[in-house]
Amino acid sequence: MRAHLARVDAVLVQAVIAAALSFAHLHDVASAAGQDGWKAWAYPVSVDLLLVAAWRRLRSGEAKAAGWCWFLIALAASLGANVATAGLLDLEEVPAWLRILVAGWPAVAFLGGTLLVHSPPATHDGTSDAVGEEKPEDIADQEDAPDPAPEPPAPPTADPEPAPPARPVAVPAALVGHARKVAAEHHARTGTAIDTPTLRARLGVPPSMADAIAAQLT
Repeated sequence: MRAHLARVDAVLVQAVIAAALSFAHLHDVASAAGQDGWKAWAYPVSVDLLLVAAWRRLRSGEAKAAGWCWFLIALAASLGANVATAGLLDLEEVPAWLRILVAGWPAVAFLGGTLLVHSPPATHDGTSDAVGEEKPEDIADQEDAPDPAPEPPAPPTADPEPAPPARPVAVPAALVGHARKVAAEHHARTGTAIDTPTLRARLGVPPSMADAIAAQLT
């Protein structure tokens, strides 16, 4: 437990030292660029707030690209101030481009903070939550739904009525006589009795009449 507290205390002390040094460096650069009085102290506060807003956006997991973009911009401003005050830049004669950057920083910080804090949440999260909430309800409805009632048995079909007996076909006596001659000729030529299809083909009569003639020949 003590070791854990010691590690936490060391991290907090290191964070306070780094924040204080970065805060002082940003103040010195802003003051050297012509921002005197309370304005010089407002610059490090603006940079730190933009860092915090970008870090919160990264931790939330939404729009990480925007979070990384503004986090790197604020980090570049903080690191740039640290490097500028390390003797690489003459703070007595600040170049014009640095004065322009310092003067334009409040607008950049305001834009970044507004976009990070007031951007709408992603729409796909609400859609996925709504879908996820509807699925259990659908499953519950299916489980609670009563079983469908069995269909009633089909009524027995009535037996079809027997077809009426076919009426006997009247065959002229002359046609029967001609059929006997054809049958005798066929028997003399082939040695077998003539069948009904052959008789019908030779006489050129309908099937029903051919059956009636064949019945009289037997």
